[in-house]
Amino acid sequence: MEHYVYAIKNKTGRIYVGLSKNLKNRLNEHNKKRVFSTKGYAPWRLFYLQKCHNRIIARKEKKRLKSGYGKEFLKQISRGSSVVEQ
Repeated sequence: MEHYVYAIKNKTGRIYVGLSKNLKNRLNEHNKKRVFSTKGYAPWRLFYLQKCHNRIIARKEKKRLKSGYGKEFLKQISRGSSVVEQ
């Protein structure tokens, strides 16, 4: 089953990296303030999406994006206006 690693950004520039099987539902949960770690910062906008073939690969990618290098990568691409898919 496919999993998605995603990055969302709010209007203040805060970035959150997450992992989900159902991206549409997960984004709705973030914007309806049902996720504890993001509820105080809604609304959120998707700006990065990566499809992974399994959960193990998705977790590794999520960890990479949360590293120093990954954070810099996300900051650079978050300045664009469209969603980056890999």
